[in-house]
Amino acid sequence: MIPAVMPTYSRAPLSFVSGEGSWLIEADGRRFLDLGGGIAVAALGHAHPALVAALTEQAGRLWHTSNLYRIPAQEQLAAALVEATFADTVFFTNSGAEAMEMAIKVARKFWHHNGAPERHRIVTFDGAFHGRTLGTISAAGGEKLTRGFGPLLPGFTHLAWGDHDALRAAAAHPETAAILIEPIQGEGGIRPLPQQCLTGLRALCDEHGLLLILDEIQCGMGRTGRLFAHEAAGVAPDIMAIAKGIGGGFPLGACLATESAAAGMTAGTHGSTYGGNPLACAVGSKVLEIVTAPGFLSQVAQRGDAMRAGLEALVARHPGVLSGVRGAGLMLGLGCVVPNTDMVEAGYAEGVLTVPGGDNVVRLLPPLTLTDADLAEGLDRLDRAATRCAARAA
Repeated sequence: MIPAVMPTYSRAPLSFVSGEGSWLIEADGRRFLDLGGGIAVAALGHAHPALVAALTEQAGRLWHTSNLYRIPAQEQLAAALVEATFADTVFFTNSGAEAMEMAIKVARKFWHHNGAPERHRIVTFDGAFHGRTLGTISAAGGEKLTRGFGPLLPGFTHLAWGDHDALRAAAAHPETAAILIEPIQGEGGIRPLPQQCLTGLRALCDEHGLLLILDEIQCGMGRTGRLFAHEAAGVAPDIMAIAKGIGGGFPLGACLATESAAAGMTAGTHGSTYGGNPLACAVGSKVLEIVTAPGFLSQVAQRGDAMRAGLEALVARHPGVLSGVRGAGLMLGLGCVVPNTDMVEAGYAEGVLTVPGGDNVVRLLPPLTLTDADLAEGLDRLDRAATRCAARAA
């Protein structure tokens, strides 16, 4: 008999009933240090008192009205995002996949609005992950995502990572509308795009009049020690999708765009019943307020440096288990010699939670509020997990 919950997930045998800070607590009282952060969602940890207060206050006043009416909390959050970023305008969604769908629509509508509807193709790269809707799996194109779901949506040009000749040819194609990329691939195995490459992509888009779309769903909202990862390269996109950390655990995403890029998105061209409702935006505003407070992001960068140093020491101690460290800030990948799932499962036994990723990498995406004591404890538990893996491989 099929389970009541459709069996699309391969779940760990854990079921948490509460959380506090960087910790999750099982029904039997066991405490697990969460270095996965709900896949980069729990940006401020679990049950952060300021987020609890913001949600509780809003819940006591008004939950939902729909976008038939003005939503003051939405307007407040949009204004704050515009103030903090390249963007002139924001559309709110419930998830990252919806934010990416909106980004794709904005890019195509831009060219239609400007009298060139034939320019509809969007260039994407292998190893990408942009969501699980039909549109976003068509954009990413990987077999793991797309198998069995054809026919896929047309209009995407998939390129190998680092193939500059193919990229230049695609950019010059008369049907190309935009280039879409993650500054740091998450699902692809914490694969950072070198800063000079992101600078080059911006220049290539400018040369051919293309839109640059960034997917900062996983790497944004302070995760790298900057509000958004692309800021390190000193460039700005035309369109950007965000989600995960912006809601701190409450479902919230957004598509940010310049006034020019969004010129075709007039009344009736897109919509969402729940997107940007009062509950979501009350939480999102508080998350943004905390993450942009003086000193917060520099502390994330410092803690990221400390975590990287600790992980590199683990690699040196366990060369038969671990192979290297990559990433930025508190978005780090621990390369594995053994199957990465072995390392994740060994972590369960040691009370530490991590996330598997592509390229045989274990992803570390802890709350940005990770304390020094929690970091030290996490490194110790990862050390013991690696020892378990070494014993198993012997």
